Amino acid sequence: MKIVHLCLGCFFPDNYSYQENMLPKFHKELGHEVEVIASLQSFDKDGKICYLAPCKPYRNEHGLMVTRLPYHSPVNINKKMKRFVGLMEALKKAEPQVMFIHGCQFLDMNVVVQYVKGHRDITVYVDNHADFSNSATNWISKNILHKVIWKRCAHQILPYTRMFYGVLPARVDFLADIYKLPREKVSLLVMGAEDDKVDKAQRPEVRSKLRQNYGIGQEDFLIVTGGKIDKAKQQILLLMKAVCDLSQKNKKIKLLVFGSVIPEMKADVEKNQSEHVRYIGWVPSSETYQYFAMADLVCFPGRHSVFWEQTAGMGIPMVVKYWAGTTHVDVGGNVMFLKKDSQQEIRETLELAMKNYETMKRAAMERRKEFLYSGIAARSLE
Repeated sequence: MKIVHLCLGCFFPDNYSYQENMLPKFHKELGHEVEVIASLQSFDKDGKICYLAPCKPYRNEHGLMVTRLPYHSPVNINKKMKRFVGLMEALKKAEPQVMFIHGCQFLDMNVVVQYVKGHRDITVYVDNHADFSNSATNWISKNILHKVIWKRCAHQILPYTRMFYGVLPARVDFLADIYKLPREKVSLLVMGAEDDKVDKAQRPEVRSKLRQNYGIGQEDFLIVTGGKIDKAKQQILLLMKAVCDLSQKNKKIKLLVFGSVIPEMKADVEKNQSEHVRYIGWVPSSETYQYFAMADLVCFPGRHSVFWEQTAGMGIPMVVKYWAGTTHVDVGGNVMFLKKDSQQEIRETLELAMKNYETMKRAAMERRKEFLYSGIAARSLE
């Protein structure tokens, strides 16, 4: 079956492990022929949005053909509204049997609908990565962009779509409540972890070698956190301080922090390091599994990231910030939630997690396969 992924309402960065990268990879591993038609939007080495230069179609790191479309002129407004040059031609060349649309927030949806109308045997799926934590954060965005423009795009493709997926429960609600899509046409499709990378990272020698590299004993209780450190995730500093406090009475506790840091926060991150708290800088996405695998506990005290589901797929207990619509990573006791941005609450919750660690670990391992991309990719086409 020929599956074409459209990444036009969103970014598509090569060599990353976002859902936009993983579903095409695992659809290919299921035996399908897969192509990607994407925008020029990507990320630079610091995790900041950037735009690639127009290029010829190429094969990415997974051997998938990628066609990147330039924006119509004037470029600035069409970057925002997502109007592209050559979309109809790219669809005609790709000849999809299944179309998987990542994000319905692009004005060229009318071009997609025009193509689908002429090829009514195509099966269409649409996913959504927008919720109130990252979208509709001001009056214009909520009431004009989302409630009018992007809602219209969603309804244009609705008659031809088998299912709209939200990748978080909050994003399922966003489809139903903001875009007014029928509840029977929206469903949860979780993000997750790469099966092969989980298997490799969980080899005992990986944990042992990495811990040795960073001077962490095999008997130490290691907490790991990672991801982009910016103004939306300043709670990392509270975590560093909380572990420093705990280390005064428990010398076995350690914290390893990785990820890119915005310049304004770099000094504070470095200042909060200690013998027990270490910031190691940016880690390539291909290696993040190894760093989480050497942890006893993973903590994400700030906004949701794809690392939450990745950790759930690895069967590692977590302490995470509570956000309405993101509690799906708790599959029965593997997660403890933080309700406040408080150093004291983080410290007390970490102590409780350590006390109940064996119970959390059992729960984490029992249902981790629900967050593996092999299963997610298969479910996405049901």
